[in-house]
Amino acid sequence: MTSEPTPFEQPCPIRDVLDRIGDQWSLLVLEALSEQTWRFNTLQREIGDVSKQMLSKTLRRLEQDGFVTRTIYPEVPPRVEYALTDLGRSFMEPLNVLINWADVHHLAIVESRRACRE
Repeated sequence: MTSEPTPFEQPCPIRDVLDRIGDQWSLLVLEALSEQTWRFNTLQREIGDVSKQMLSKTLRRLEQDGFVTRTIYPEVPPRVEYALTDLGRSFMEPLNVLINWADVHHLAIVESRRACRE
């Protein structure tokens, strides 16, 4: 007989999700994929300075968590495309709020950092 896990055995939902999407690249990947479906190399160029290894790792984690889907087309050479899932698209609403907040408040944050260094 299997018992239900206690609340302390389950990870904190906030920490669990933020730990996975709060790394350096995940939000940029999600934001790029919100525009359209991308192939790996095109996505890498769109994001900029992310290495192939880090982009691959980030996409794999986002796929494991259900934010991204990977479609492999049986062509020679194989074509692979990445797109947001319904879960990934649903995350774009709060992410866009965060992006807009960052745009509005970025100058104040930079000025605060500068003032603390002086």
